[in-house]
Amino acid sequence: MSKTRLFARIVLPVFCLLLLAPGCKGSTAKGVEGLWQGTLKVPGGELRIVFHINKAANGKLTATLDSPDQGARGIAVEECTFRNGKLSLAVKTISGGYEGTMKNDSAIEGAWKQSGMSLPLDLKRIQKLEEARRPQEPKKPYPYKEEEVAFENKAAGITLGGTLTMPDTGSPFPAVVLITGSGPENRDEEVFGHRPFLVLADYLTRQGIAVLRCDDRGVGKSGGDSRAATTVELATDALAEFEYLKTRKEIDPEHIGLLGHSEGGVIAPIVANEAHDVAFVVLMAGTGLPGDSIIMLQSQLVAKAEGAADSTLAKNAVVERKMLDIVKTEPDTAGAAAKLRPLLKQAMAQMSPNDSQAMNSSDQAIEQQVKQVFSPWFRYFLSYDPRPALMKLKQPVLAIVGSKDVQVAPKENLAAIEAALKAGGNKDFLVKELPGLNHLFLAHVRARR
Repeated sequence: MSKTRLFARIVLPVFCLLLLAPGCKGSTAKGVEGLWQGTLKVPGGELRIVFHINKAANGKLTATLDSPDQGARGIAVEECTFRNGKLSLAVKTISGGYEGTMKNDSAIEGAWKQSGMSLPLDLKRIQKLEEARRPQEPKKPYPYKEEEVAFENKAAGITLGGTLTMPDTGSPFPAVVLITGSGPENRDEEVFGHRPFLVLADYLTRQGIAVLRCDDRGVGKSGGDSRAATTVELATDALAEFEYLKTRKEIDPEHIGLLGHSEGGVIAPIVANEAHDVAFVVLMAGTGLPGDSIIMLQSQLVAKAEGAADSTLAKNAVVERKMLDIVKTEPDTAGAAAKLRPLLKQAMAQMSPNDSQAMNSSDQAIEQQVKQVFSPWFRYFLSYDPRPALMKLKQPVLAIVGSKDVQVAPKENLAAIEAALKAGGNKDFLVKELPGLNHLFLAHVRARR
């Protein structure tokens, strides 16, 4: 995604197909049945998309959708038609769908459309879906104990579900709570087929450290709705996880720490300020600057990575700054939205031809963008400054960011974290930029969180 689509940096969440739609029905067809796969280039990465198209006994088409890199299979498609070589698949509940033209028996050219965007998606007929190989992921049986756990966050009135892994011998164990990044995620922090918290929990447990990782609110076996919660509200979940570990006889209550990734790196200091017996804090791609600064830097890094000219960066930064200020400072949502709409249209008018083709500039698309930026989470994120919480940390702190991270600018954020820790008098910390790694601490596939 290029920098000229600057408003998408502000308003579009990580592209997600994990929304279910009821049933599918379509017209009669011949020749399109089968398994079709394409690669969708989304902001920050790539996703394999697979359509299963079948013909029912009554001659009607049915279809399901897989997003294997997100672990999603069998998502129902509402409408499926194929007429005169044109394939149309609709998932109305997420305002998404696919339209393409069959070029020959093994190729369809088209686009996926969702949230006001139209992204190229060409399909190839395949015989079977190959699973992505993840050599870093551990394979069972594990040489340690793995336990399904559930407990209550009394402050929020919800139950949290997760996995506790512990070494076989040597209790009581030191322990760590893993805290996920932004957006609804499962206990493995699964994104684009990667499961970083599964890998991390496996490594730490093999080193003699117990690990608790939980599903986010509204995901897996956890109640509530993370989309409706702000960062400080989500911090009560991590606090409940920390307190739960203290109730386990196998855990050493004086040696329980917190490890947060991305937004989790913002949450961890909040929790450590609340629970003063936190033993240590690890920030993986945590931020040291206010949310609006994070977004401005993020936009510049993504744009530079995609070859945007300096003149384009400067021009779009002006419009972006205006939009962020409106969302941050205008208390009346209706009034703020009225001010934001013309700026969004201005941003669209400045787009390159390629971006203009990709983005839907209709009033409906603009309203989708407006709705997302005025969510409680986004408004809180824009104004929250993590530095006061960092200044209060007295525990040992490790802060790391990958040098290729375009979501959390490494130099600026690490410098801010270090300055805050020094200002607070913390003398036991390490701040380090890790060369060649991205936001997921991988050496490949730039990923957005």
